[in-house]
Amino acid sequence: MLPLDILFQDDVLVVVQKPSGLLVHRSPIDKHETEFLLQRLRDQIGMHVFPVHRLDRPTSGLMVFGLSPEAARKLSAAFEEQQVSKRYLAVVRGVAPEQERLDYGLRKEEGRLPKAQMPEQEAITDIRRLAQVELPVAIDRYPQSRFSLVEARPLTGRRHQIRRHLSRRGYPIIGDARHGKGNYNRYFASTLECPRLLLAAVGLELPHPEGGWLRLSCPPDGAYAALLARFGWLGHLPERHAIHQAERPESDLAGRPTDDLPE
Repeated sequence: MLPLDILFQDDVLVVVQKPSGLLVHRSPIDKHETEFLLQRLRDQIGMHVFPVHRLDRPTSGLMVFGLSPEAARKLSAAFEEQQVSKRYLAVVRGVAPEQERLDYGLRKEEGRLPKAQMPEQEAITDIRRLAQVELPVAIDRYPQSRFSLVEARPLTGRRHQIRRHLSRRGYPIIGDARHGKGNYNRYFASTLECPRLLLAAVGLELPHPEGGWLRLSCPPDGAYAALLARFGWLGHLPERHAIHQAERPESDLAGRPTDDLPE
């Protein structure tokens, strides 16, 4: 088993790139699973780690853990109060808009009441098309198939927000078993050898518990990176860096309150 890719670590926190398909921690829904990011990271660095936000199991990318309960409390508050700027990359079906704000309220997918009876919660995601490609294959009813590389910046933190917003707008993320299109997912898995959700958390800007700000960036790896290379999109990937600076970075993201965990 390969060691986890650690982007940043100090005495207060650690930032790791979560692989796609790995659960963050134990869940009553996935009782049969035996591997978890939290335990693997703890064993790798020889320290207790405390999760402060979440990524869905199929999503890869940057995850922050506190190295003490106090650090975790401060970091969790930063995420919950939307002080954290987040950047994702997704590959979607179709030619996505050049730039657009998706402002669709979302209902909780899991709760005591039927979904239709759950109240809508504010959910806002800014998207931007970075690149597009047309393949001469008939996956659906057209002789060609088009796909886009999309940057997504969620301004709120609803569950599955980016996946649900892009699907509702008509540009489902490739590899999304719940909100995507099965025929496209199967084509990417079998023909393009990319059997995963093509959504990755590639950038974070957040306040450090001991002062200053962290700027973190890490491109996707593995099958995701290989697919982007195949499409000629590597030039759109962020550079790998982790910077601890005194002042808050300039950002075009405004924080909004939320009562859910981040995407």
